[in-house]
Parts: sequence; structure tokens; C-alpha cells
Amino acid sequence: MQELIKQSFTLEWHHPFDALGTVYFTPVQPTPLANVHWVAKNLSLAQDLGWPEGEWDSELMLQVLAGNAVWPGSQPFATVYSGHQFGVWAGQLGDGRALSLGNIQTASGQQEFQLKGAGQTPYSRMGDGRAVLRSSIREFLCSEAMHGLGIPTTRALGLVGSPDRVLREEIETAAVVTRVAPSFLRFGHIQHFAANGDTVSLKKLVDHLIHQHFDHLIPTPPGALRYTAVLEEITRLTASLMAKWQAVGFCHGVMNTDNMSLLGLTIDYGPFQFLDGFDPAHICNHSDHQGRYAYARQPQIAYWNLFCLGQALLPLIEDQDMALAALETYKTLYPALADQAFAAKLGLPQVQTDDHTLIEQLLKVLAAEKTDFTIFWRRLSHAVALKDLANPAQTFAPVRDMFIDATQWDAWLPGYIQRLKDVDLSQAGIAMLTTNPKFVLRNHLGEQVIQQAKMGDFSGIDQLLQVLSSPFDEHPAFEHFAAFPPDWASSISISCSS
Repeated sequence: MQELIKQSFTLEWHHPFDALGTVYFTPVQPTPLANVHWVAKNLSLAQDLGWPEGEWDSELMLQVLAGNAVWPGSQPFATVYSGHQFGVWAGQLGDGRALSLGNIQTASGQQEFQLKGAGQTPYSRMGDGRAVLRSSIREFLCSEAMHGLGIPTTRALGLVGSPDRVLREEIETAAVVTRVAPSFLRFGHIQHFAANGDTVSLKKLVDHLIHQHFDHLIPTPPGALRYTAVLEEITRLTASLMAKWQAVGFCHGVMNTDNMSLLGLTIDYGPFQFLDGFDPAHICNHSDHQGRYAYARQPQIAYWNLFCLGQALLPLIEDQDMALAALETYKTLYPALADQAFAAKLGLPQVQTDDHTLIEQLLKVLAAEKTDFTIFWRRLSHAVALKDLANPAQTFAPVRDMFIDATQWDAWLPGYIQRLKDVDLSQAGIAMLTTNPKFVLRNHLGEQVIQQAKMGDFSGIDQLLQVLSSPFDEHPAFEHFAAFPPDWASSISISCSS
């Protein structure tokens, strides 16, 4: 292995947490896997990072991303955090199956690299620290799907598999996915030190967050004003993320506070799902028996989580009214951003007074028959792109065909047509086709490539990655990925187990 390391290209690793101290993390070496092999490589992300193309062919890259070797200069570690899980305080948690390798300055800025599934850490509790092939494929594909949709997210650089066995509901094989993000800091990191009454460590961590990721807030006077500004900034980022999730029909499935990014990124892809039929009450996580994280409740849960974050920051802000004022911005910002997102889906560049009602009425139409969310919006985009409002029956016929009883659709359409007269139709259709994706990572698509991968065929992953990386393009060769889901798709069970 040392010979392989000598042949590698140089990476300059940085470890900002070292300056904070080991109260925040524990050095941990990854646990090797046997007979590792490539499952998938994200060449596009590697290019974004400025990595040499030929490095994917090196044995070292495979071994490092499997956790079987450590790059010179990298010092793997796991961080400690706490949090609320399903609304209940869970106490200390931490990186139970994730190991950060450190930070690298890349062509995309400073990025932290993390191996998920690389073995036990001091925070694994009773777990084995492993990830299975099934869930790793889902995370690899979905993080890139979200990036393709323009939604803030962690990304996936590579996916490595091994025949080593892992016990979940059944015996499965192990995998390691390499995640990349500017930071993996979560609400739970802040909560941990606040819950322990360690204000000194809390302050050091938040100051680190500001200097590393929110340096535009440094001119704000230090102390309560700056920490309040941080809370308001995280509130803004979270509101923006929620609006984007709702607009594409994305269900996270497990919005615990320890799964919420301080940078407003989509993080921790477990029992996620993109809606097939539009059902505001849809629960994608079969472990969520109370429906806490149903699609329509996500914006409300995000605010609940932010409130928990505000409580954790209160020892630094020291003024409850200031903290509440920062959080209150969510109540006006999220609805405005959600209206903007759905107005854009309708081809409306500016939100007018009555647009909220137009949007809400349409969502009720879709919910009445659980109309396929992605296909509806794509067909509507193509209809508007025809620029023929004089013949609505013909222009919108493919959209109307999606309803068994089109009475409500027929009642809604005239108001939309009237609203479209206020916009430039030559641009509206084009804008809609770059807003409403043709492809999303539906559960059945993920399940199909997972079953292929279990048989040793990884070609489906590469094909889906290609399509999901540019989901607004037509990709005529992959038309089947944009079709209605098969009947068996509704029986796919997704839980927190990975």
C-alpha cells in the first residue's frame, strides 16, 4: 500500500477541528473491508473538484474510498452531537457510521470528505458502523439527483462495495459511499454542547462555524448581535431548502434535528422519496408510525427544529426576544419562497396577490386524485410551451387526460389561462421546462438498479446517474425512466435501516 501512496497525486488535507480540540471529535481509523470493488464513480463531481481524470484508475483511490487505506495527511475522525429524534430528546448521538477524512481546498472551494459505512466509531452505540449496498446506492443517486435539480445537498463522489456481510432485516452486503460537502455540521452539534451546559465549547463551535462558513457575518458586532445573525441566517437557508423540497415533491423521511444541516443542505439520505401521486399526507418512512415527517408537515417540522436550535443558541444570544425575532422570519419567509417556487413551476416569474390562491387550488386538484406530481408538471410545461391559449381544449388535452374526473381541473384552468396573459408566453414555457424536471429518482427506479447491483450489474446506476444529473433534459434514450410508476411501486417499504 505504501508503494501505491507514493504513486498518488498530492492532496493537502486540512483539519479545522484540530484547533477546537478533541471535545468535538474522536480520531478513528476506518475498518477495512474484504475484496472491495467499484460500484459507481461520480466523474462529474471529480471534475468539479479539479481532480485528475486518471486517478479513478488507481488502486489507491479504490482502497482509500473503501476505508482500507488512509491518504497521507488525512486524519480520520468522528464527531459528537446530540439531538431530537421523532420529537423526543435522544441525548448524545454522533457519527456512528461516518468518518470524516478532513478538508481539501478544491476547484469548488473547501470541501470536507466523509466515508459513510467505514466501520464502528465511539458513537456507533450498538451499531456496526456499516452501510449496506441498498441504502448506499440510494444515497449516491439521490444526492446527485438533488444537485441536478439545483437543491442544496451533500454530494457523492464514489461508491465501493464488498461481499462482507451486514445484518439488517436480512443479511446484506457492505458498501461505503464517499460524501462531499463544505461541512457536515448539524443542528445537533450545537445542541450537544448547549445540553451539557458547556457554554465555552458552544461558543468556540459557533465562532468556528462563522469564520469557516458565514464569514460575511463577521462585520456584525460580536456577541449577541452576531449570534442572532447566525440563527437568522440558518433560518433563511432552512426556509429556502424547504421551499425547494416541497416544489419537487421531495420527502426526507427523518427530519430529526441531528439530520438538519447548519448550512441548509439536504443531508442524510435514508427513507427519502419523491412523490409519485400527489398526496400531502404521504409518509415515506415506514418507521414513522405517527406521520411526523409526512410531506405536508416538513415545513412545520423545519420550524420546530429551528426553534430547538434557537434554544441551544440562547446561552450565547442571552435575549429570548432576539432569538424569537430571528426565528419569526421563517413564518413569513417560507410561505413567500414556497409561493415563488410554485409560481415558477406555473411559468409565472413574479408572484401576484392572487397567485397563492391559484397555487393552493391547483394542489387541491392534484391531491383529489393523487395525480402523478412529476408528470403533471412536465406535461403542463409542454402545454404552455405551445404558446396557444386560444385553443385550451387542444393545448391542455394531455394534462386533462391525467384526471379520471376532470371537473375540478376544468374549473381551475380558465383562471390559469387568464393569469398567463400577464406573462411572456415565449419565455414561460422555456422557463417551466427548466423548472419542472422530467426525471426524479422514483422509488421503483432505485429499487430496479439495486436489484441489478445485487446481481453484480452496476450499469443501471451509471444510466440513472447520467439522467438525474441533468433532469430537465429530454434524454430520449431513457424515456422509460420518466414513465408512470408500475403498480408494485406503492408496495416498496423504506425505513430508517441502512
